[in-house]
Amino acid sequence: MNEVSLLELFFIFFYIGTFTIGGGLVAISMMKQLIVDRGLMDAETFVNMVAVSESTPGPIGINMATYIGNKFYGIPGGIVTTAGQVLPSLICILIIAKLFAKFHEKPVVNSAFLTLRPATAGLVLIATLQILEVALFNVPITFSALSSTPVIEIFRWKSMIVYGISLILLYKFKVHPLWLVLIGSVFGILFL
Repeated sequence: MNEVSLLELFFIFFYIGTFTIGGGLVAISMMKQLIVDRGLMDAETFVNMVAVSESTPGPIGINMATYIGNKFYGIPGGIVTTAGQVLPSLICILIIAKLFAKFHEKPVVNSAFLTLRPATAGLVLIATLQILEVALFNVPITFSALSSTPVIEIFRWKSMIVYGISLILLYKFKVHPLWLVLIGSVFGILFL
């Protein structure tokens, strides 16, 4: 893994906080690009952090920032990355609160919000697909990897079964997501 300074981590998360529109799942996609794709952390560790961050209380983007900062520099790292993640939103909210009353009924503002919705949905979809790729597949999802790997070795079969059962429990039997997280955690500890 490459080294990164505390100041660099702050600016990485300040950048993520500045350009994340749509919430924590969008931030995860950006974090993957800036942390994993740069070689600062391996994909498996990153996905484990996503799982822990989703199952702990609070916004997932902030949980991830805190977790990653803590991984690199302990408590000071967690504080610095969390501050970097939150500061742009805080600045924007303060500015918007001052200006929104004047501009909220303008057509250009409404148009901007209408175009942000589908863009945000696309970013959330990409983040979801990236997490599914690491969680359910043994190989990267590329044509060459899929064509050269036997089908039996492409999938993480135990994970696929847990995923399928979880979907059924969630949508058919309306099991609360907290129970699915707990069951998944126990299954992972015992069998994966």
